[in-house]
Amino acid sequence: MTTQSAAISASRPAVGGPALTASLAVTLIAAATIAGAWFFQLVLEILPCPLCLEQRYAYYLAIPLAALTALAARSGSPRPLLLAGLAILVLATLANAGLGTYHSGVEWGFWKGPTDCSGPVVNLGSAGDLLSRLDTVKVVRCDEVQWRFLGLSLAGYNVLISLLMAAIAAWGFVRTASRA
Repeated sequence: MTTQSAAISASRPAVGGPALTASLAVTLIAAATIAGAWFFQLVLEILPCPLCLEQRYAYYLAIPLAALTALAARSGSPRPLLLAGLAILVLATLANAGLGTYHSGVEWGFWKGPTDCSGPVVNLGSAGDLLSRLDTVKVVRCDEVQWRFLGLSLAGYNVLISLLMAAIAAWGFVRTASRA
């Protein structure tokens, strides 16, 4: 084996492996979670507040990124590419867990939320339009829980799911980085 072929094989992980397993798991978990969020919104008519919608951004990133990372792992792409994809997944899901924790704290009254969804309404517009707008506008407050199961709101479940995805992606990162 030449030095060049040894260097190439060291930078390429085995086809599949932990990067594939982790990225497929994150893809499936993220897709199931966002499908569940849409089910709550579209079928059960539990409308999301602005913070709920912001928490979905990480899923909109994680689904295609994890799927692309899985495809890259399946095709035997270089290890640094797989590690970059997994690292971004870890960071995005940890940030989302932080946002979900913030939202849960707003729901429990531990701290104040953003004024656009938990503060007072300061601009009511003209008096003539007020009644017509009140009939058509539904403000979903970030500090009012619309649904709980086993004591947790959807924001609380988002924290747990995001931490699970971060742990899976971190496992894939560590295992992929340590493979010879």
